[in-house]
Amino acid sequence: MRQNRHMKIIGVTGGVGSGKSEVMKYIAGNYDAAVLLADHAGHLLMKTGQPCYQRVRQLFGDRVLDEDGELDRSRIAQIVYRDHAQLEALNCIIHPAVRKYIMKQMEAAAEQGKMFFFLEAALLLEEHYDEICDEVWYIYAHQSVRRERLKKSRNYSDEKITQMIANQLDEEEFKKRCGVTIDNSGTFENTVRQIEARMKQWRTP
Repeated sequence: MRQNRHMKIIGVTGGVGSGKSEVMKYIAGNYDAAVLLADHAGHLLMKTGQPCYQRVRQLFGDRVLDEDGELDRSRIAQIVYRDHAQLEALNCIIHPAVRKYIMKQMEAAAEQGKMFFFLEAALLLEEHYDEICDEVWYIYAHQSVRRERLKKSRNYSDEKITQMIANQLDEEEFKKRCGVTIDNSGTFENTVRQIEARMKQWRTP
């Protein structure tokens, strides 16, 4: 297939509970865009037979396997939540594999002639994916809105939400390092208007 050398790569990031997944779902359904969620790529690469499975199993032992022999991400999360060294070791396995996977997907999307490639990652800036993006969007939502969403959708406690927010970049840092801010605090119709306005500027005459 013909490679599309003009494919735009747009990074999407933001704090937990800001509604990044909802934005990505809208993009996938309304534009000629390949959409990739880095978190989903990480999950995929930890499945049996995938590049990270054996190394993660060796790192934690069989205590992290479920009854089907798959890696149990919730058990792994409990371990690394308490042990920073184990978290670092896990990241050293997962992050390079995810990056390789993302680059392959970008190549495939370009060959398919896609106009856009949207990459969503909570750690987009920390992992330096912004360096390969034409533009980075910060999906913003008021902290009170994010807290409400996380309580409703994931049943998280206030304490857990506070800790998760504290572990991420703050609002000012996101805004400083992202070229576009999409405010997703209100109705999704309002968010869509902002997405449409930005995408219109990318469309060639």
